[in-house]
This record gives sequence, C-alpha cells and structure tokens, in this order.
Amino acid sequence: MVAHALGQGPTLGGGRLVCIDGPAGSGKTTLASAVAELGQATVVHLDDLYPGWDGLFAVDPLVLGVLRPLTAGRAGQYRRYDWHAGAYQELHEVEPVPLLVLEGVGAGNRAWERLITTLVWVEAPEEIREVRGVARDGPAVLPHWSAWARDEQRLFREQGTRERADLVVYTGDPG
Repeated sequence: MVAHALGQGPTLGGGRLVCIDGPAGSGKTTLASAVAELGQATVVHLDDLYPGWDGLFAVDPLVLGVLRPLTAGRAGQYRRYDWHAGAYQELHEVEPVPLLVLEGVGAGNRAWERLITTLVWVEAPEEIREVRGVARDGPAVLPHWSAWARDEQRLFREQGTRERADLVVYTGDPG
C-alpha cells in the first residue's frame, strides 16, 4: 500500500493521500495504525468526524475541510466528534505531510476522488466484523449496528468504492 502510494505522483499538494475504506469492523483502523507505526504517515480517522450514528452521509464537507487546504500546502483542520457527549469538541490541525492516511467508512468517497493516490478496500465476513466492532466499542453499539450497516452498504453502492479500489485487503481471520 505504501509502496503503491509512493510510486504515484503527489495528489495532495506535495503529499499523497491513501484512503482505507470498507465496512465497519473490517480492519481499516488496524491497517492504518500499522502504516503509522512504520513512521510513514499521519492518520485521520473518520470516526472523529462523523456526527454520530446517523452521520455517514454528512461527513464529506468535513473531510474536504481537511483535504482542500492541504492541496495548497496549508494545514487542514477538523473538530473531533465526541460520541459520548454527542457534540464536536477540540480542534485538530493536520499539517501537510508526505503521506496522509484517511481511514473509515466512506474514506474513498468520490467527493475527493481526484485527490486519492491509493484507495484500499478492506473486507471481512459480516459475523467477524460484528464481533470485532463489539469487542472494540462495547455492546452499546449493537442497537446501531444494523442501521449503520444498511447505510454503509448504500454508500458503497452509490460510490462504487470496492470497484474503484487500487488494492483489496481481506482480513477474514477473526484474530
């Protein structure tokens, strides 16, 4: 993934944008964290931008508020959404970097398609994804899981995300 991105020309000012997309619980955050641990990237998590469980289709302007300034070599910014408080909180600045990873459901949306250097699709079986989601976020997610899954499937159909991906990663091992 990193090699693929670095083998392409810059798309985000002087940097490159890797978008890691796929359904909830598929392993996007784990993959993004592994790239960041290599010291190769700054990661922006869409979980910090969605305005709650009904916010999947409201995130595009927030993401563009991060990406557009970066195309001009300036810092982008966003306010982190606090899921427990139900409100946006502190401001985060995202400085221009050689490699920015945007991860989360909808990371590969067409609204910023021309800025994407590498689009990665991550997938796993539904039953594994739900187990991972509950392990990560606790049983409080269960009442929201099905509605979120319907929204993300609609989004993926409308966006053609998997079909546009440069790379597909399967994380079917439940570990």
